[in-house]
Amino acid sequence: MKRLRHTLTVAALVVAAPIAAQPLELLPTSAGYQPKDAVEQGLWLEMDEAEQQMRASKFLIDDPELNAYVKGVLCRAVGTDKCGAARIYLMRTPQFNAAMAPNGMMLVWSGLLLRARNEAELAAVLGHEFVHFEQQHSLKSFRDIKAKSDAITWLGFVPGGMLAQIGLMGSVFRFNREMEKQADMAALDYLSASGYDPMAPSKIWEQLLGEMDVQAKANKSGAAAQEASDFFSSHPNTRDRMEYLRAAARTKAPSSDDGSERYRVAIARWWPRLIDDQVKLNDFAATEFLLDGLARGTWTADLLYARGELYRARGKGSDLAKAEGFYRQSLAKDPAIAESWRSLGMLLLRQGKSSEGRKMLRRYLDIAPAAGDRPMIEAMAREPQK
Repeated sequence: MKRLRHTLTVAALVVAAPIAAQPLELLPTSAGYQPKDAVEQGLWLEMDEAEQQMRASKFLIDDPELNAYVKGVLCRAVGTDKCGAARIYLMRTPQFNAAMAPNGMMLVWSGLLLRARNEAELAAVLGHEFVHFEQQHSLKSFRDIKAKSDAITWLGFVPGGMLAQIGLMGSVFRFNREMEKQADMAALDYLSASGYDPMAPSKIWEQLLGEMDVQAKANKSGAAAQEASDFFSSHPNTRDRMEYLRAAARTKAPSSDDGSERYRVAIARWWPRLIDDQVKLNDFAATEFLLDGLARGTWTADLLYARGELYRARGKGSDLAKAEGFYRQSLAKDPAIAESWRSLGMLLLRQGKSSEGRKMLRRYLDIAPAAGDRPMIEAMAREPQK
């Protein structure tokens, strides 16, 4: 999959002396595969160390139900006989990304969960990463770079902020365009064989291309420059990728099973947090485009809540009035959306509509009695003493 940046912490490893004499304590990998030589053994040890760090990361989404769901999607996509080789780590990071290390560690960023519109699109991404692992693209790239004595070119550096704080990945491997296309096509075969909509891979790339174009325009940079950036440098041209995947999908048996409802239910509890993380990126144009793409003309209660959050966060001109309208529309469609009551109440208090605002906050507490912010909201919702 595409990578915002590429991180590797094994700079010393690629030129290290043989370590065959050291005892190896390797995590399980695919179908009994074991590292073949000292360089590969060192890489595995580094990946295992990174995985231990991953397990202790504060960004790890430790939600058994959500983790089981994502693993289930992978297993349906590639087969239950194969998926056991993967250990999935969901990371609370709002950018779109997924990657898989050669020892079976797969990272899935929460920005992917937000951007995927259904189970089939998630399966397409997971399947793509699994193909990289299954076909050992990481090892091939690693050996190729090392053979050229230019391992330092494999390294990238993550800038500050949340991405830097993650600092947990022993490697996010960069593959050449040929390997990326191989992974695309093999993942499409998996997707079709498992009964998912084969159009899902092209659809998610179409959505991402549009988001990148909007982001580029908002930043006054051209889409062409975006395409040439490191974000895309090791991948097929995004538009070409979308088109060859669409053409290949037409040769597969059509399927209407995209798992939209299953997906909506699976991420429902995480939706407010996914939206909050996205809004905090302060990328209004791209976020609005993203939400519009998720809606596809049908603004559900949760998407209206998200749109309200986006406008409330920007707070320019008529934004607050629009946000209020979106929250009210959300509640009209589904009064059980607790977060919409909370946000509407907070917004009304901000606008000086104190009595109605406190009423909305009390309604929020009625719907979410175990809310983590209950003490604060109770204090705000309390009627003033006369």
